[in-house]
Amino acid sequence: MDLIIVFVAGLFMILGVLGSFLPVLPGIPLSWLGLLIFHFSGAIPMNYTFLGITLLVTIIIFALQYAIPALGTKYLGGSRYGMIGATIGLVAGIFIPIPFAILIAPFVGAYIGEILNKADSRKALRAASGSFIGLLASTFMELVVTSIFFFLFLYKVWEYWIVLS
Repeated sequence: MDLIIVFVAGLFMILGVLGSFLPVLPGIPLSWLGLLIFHFSGAIPMNYTFLGITLLVTIIIFALQYAIPALGTKYLGGSRYGMIGATIGLVAGIFIPIPFAILIAPFVGAYIGEILNKADSRKALRAASGSFIGLLASTFMELVVTSIFFFLFLYKVWEYWIVLS
């Protein structure tokens, strides 16, 4: 039974890493769910402190994923309209069934928000670029964290492989 639990947890961990750059999968929550499932394996000891710390990291990173593109817009001279546009674009990009929509939509949203704010096209383009850079930064950040979670999982499986088999 423990081997099945570890296998299912491993699937969630892999989906979490994939979800860090595939917009249809919530990467970091899936990785943490994999750690939680892994916790229920009786053969491998895990403590609540570890689960609590990784949950806190998961919540912070998940929230930052939505804030960083808007902050990138603000950093490169965008207005409140640009930040709102980037955020709306990010959320809309999740639901648009076009490849790379999650990358393009925040850029377009920030650009439209700046144009609505009566910014010239150059300033709007600069603010939209900040949104795109912020999105890339948040994606990289999620990839790093999900990879760390996955390597912690692999380390524990390797350490207790004899008990599992």
